[in-house]
This record gives sequence, C-alpha cells and structure tokens, in this order.
Amino acid sequence: MDFIFMLTRGDQTVEDCLELFDLIAPLGLRHVGFKDVGVPFETLEKLTKKIRASGATSYLEVVSTSKDSCLRSAKLGRDLGIDRLLGGTDCDEIVGLLQGSGTSYYPFPGRPHGHPTQLGGSPADVEAQCRAFRKAGCPGADLLAYRSTEADPLDMVQAARRGLDSGYLIVAGSVTSADRIRAIAQAGADAFTIGTAVFDGSYSPRKGSILSQLRDVVDDCGRVELRRSA
Repeated sequence: MDFIFMLTRGDQTVEDCLELFDLIAPLGLRHVGFKDVGVPFETLEKLTKKIRASGATSYLEVVSTSKDSCLRSAKLGRDLGIDRLLGGTDCDEIVGLLQGSGTSYYPFPGRPHGHPTQLGGSPADVEAQCRAFRKAGCPGADLLAYRSTEADPLDMVQAARRGLDSGYLIVAGSVTSADRIRAIAQAGADAFTIGTAVFDGSYSPRKGSILSQLRDVVDDCGRVELRRSA
C-alpha cells in the first residue's frame, strides 16, 4: 500500500510548499504530490524538481472538472514532467495529449463535481468507467471514494477494483484515519492520498507537528502491509 502525501490543504497546494518539502525530506517519502491550483507555475516547477531530486514519484492532481480546464491542467503536468497525473474525466483526449511524455494518467471514475470535489455516480458506473480507462491505456484510476454522495465508499472501491482488474487503484480525499487505510486496503486499493488531515492535525489529534502526523501515517501504512503479507 503506497502513501501519497499531497502538499495540499482544502484542495489547493499550500503556499509554503517548497519550505515544507525541505522540512519533510528527511522522512524519505516515496510518493509526493500537489494540486494544479494554489501557487504559481514557477513554484510548481521548483517543487517538481525538488521531488524528482529526492527520488520520489511526483503527482499532480487536477482540481477542475470542466473539459477545457482539465486539458490545461494536463498540459501543465506534461510541461512540468510530472510522473503521474491524477483526476479529470476526459480520458481519451488527455491520454493523447500525454502521448510520448513520461507522464502516466489516472483519471477520476464517477461524476466529480464542485470544489472541494464531490463524487456522484454508482458503483456500476465506476466499474464500467474503470474498465474503459484500462482499454484506453490508463494504468489505473484515482477514486474519490470518501467523497461519494450516492454510494458507500467501500462499495465504490470494490467496484473500481473489479473494473481495473490488475490496474493501480488510488483512493484520494478524506482518508483521515488508520481505520480508513485498513478498510480501503481490504477493499482493493493500492494507494491513498492524504493532505489536509496532516496539515490540520486531525490524523493524529494529540500530536502537534507535521512530521509526527506523517510518521504516524507511514507507520499505519506499514502495519497494513504486514497484515496483507501475513
């Protein structure tokens, strides 16, 4: 189970993301990402270089849900040289736009809307879309399971797992506790993102620093892996 730390709060990249990355760098996180809003392009460019230099996999998650905005964000990810682009729904166009780059694409299944993003759609919708994503050449999907407005989050995870088969399933948004990490792992997720729950201290409410929050997430993730391999 991979932990993707997002340098984001309230679905925006935090303004001091460069300083924060330097702070957390000693933890050796292997997956680090940010959103396409909140700071200027120049800041995102510097952040991407820092992530790359650390040896971690870089992620850009698209916040906008309109077609034109998603395509602009996909171009941004390609120009930055991001490893993995998350979000958006215009699968075929974005896959074509990224062709020949080093950026792989993990679209949103379901019907994302609003900001912060909510997820409409049924498990059947998600399963069918994930199957279509794989046929289009996507290596996986980015599921806003705990933002679902029409179905149980774990039903959505299981549906995405069926649709993706062996594809890489990321659960993004509102993964705020060890219980949720365990639950999505059991339902078939390969990875999860956390941002706001670390920054506001709600992941480990009795601890005060971002480093303590992150260490707890990493430890909980490791315990899930031990149970999986047992």
